[in-house]
Amino acid sequence: MSAMTTSIPSATSTAASAATAVSEDGENGRSDETGETGEISKTAGATGTAGAAGAAGAAGAAAPARRTGRRRRGGLSPGKRLPASRLIGPVLFLALWAGASAAGQLDTNAIPAPWTVLRTAGQLWSDGTLSTDILTSLQRAGSGFALGLTAGVVLALTAGLSRVGEALIDGTVQLNRAIPTLGLIPLFILWLGIGETFKIAIIAIVVYIPIYLNLYSALSGIDHRFVELAEVQGLSKLRFIREIVIPGALPGFFVGLRLGVTGSWLGLVVLEQINATSGLGYMMFQAQNYGQTDVILVGLLIYGIFGLVSDSAVRLIERRVLSWRRTLNS
Repeated sequence: MSAMTTSIPSATSTAASAATAVSEDGENGRSDETGETGEISKTAGATGTAGAAGAAGAAGAAAPARRTGRRRRGGLSPGKRLPASRLIGPVLFLALWAGASAAGQLDTNAIPAPWTVLRTAGQLWSDGTLSTDILTSLQRAGSGFALGLTAGVVLALTAGLSRVGEALIDGTVQLNRAIPTLGLIPLFILWLGIGETFKIAIIAIVVYIPIYLNLYSALSGIDHRFVELAEVQGLSKLRFIREIVIPGALPGFFVGLRLGVTGSWLGLVVLEQINATSGLGYMMFQAQNYGQTDVILVGLLIYGIFGLVSDSAVRLIERRVLSWRRTLNS
């Protein structure tokens, strides 16, 4: 009888200890761990120090697992940027080209060696022909790009910030996008003549379409909660555009700008072969008539250099303007 009396208070004290531990944990704000704490308390009451040591060992094993998870998440990053990484591909291509030419694996009549192309470029430059053609091409591409950039930005802002502007502009631009731009050349020649005007107009169309599409998409993709926040804060229309719309749309704008810069060079190489007397495209067209492959490659390399330099310039401006962003690329 005395043994039963002794065991009953012992069990009662054990249950009371478990209830006290559960209530203390609940007061500390760990309600989600109450069940787990109760189980640990019951185990500790039943098994003594061995149960507490087991719980401590489990908690100690959880910390290295969390640290391992952090290391694994950090390993998903692309890593540090390689120095002059955008030049590695072109340099490797030139090295393969030079190696194949030196080994006699390429037909020199079809694909001249790199040193032959460089020698031809030097001769054209010393004659004054190449410098004149480059200057003419830069003027055409620059004029068309400026017009296309202005038109793309104005139309995108009008369509992206106004329902009326969207109804009037977006459908027309999408229709223009579906029509091949180079297919408009005969019509523009009839409208504007066969001089410089139609060339600049075609380049402007090639440029404004990607700028409009990406900027309009960025404007439409701004979270509506920012609009509600601006209304609660009582921002004016001008402050709303300056502080919310422009920062939110800049990433899309720079994507369109890069595509527009590339498009200006792509359109130029075709347009300069139509009733032109100077320019890189005209030089390449004349070289085709005389079978001068090295001159054609000179023009293509210059186009490629211009495209790479202009794209790198836009990327540099983008990194400076959007330095506040934390992305994989940064």
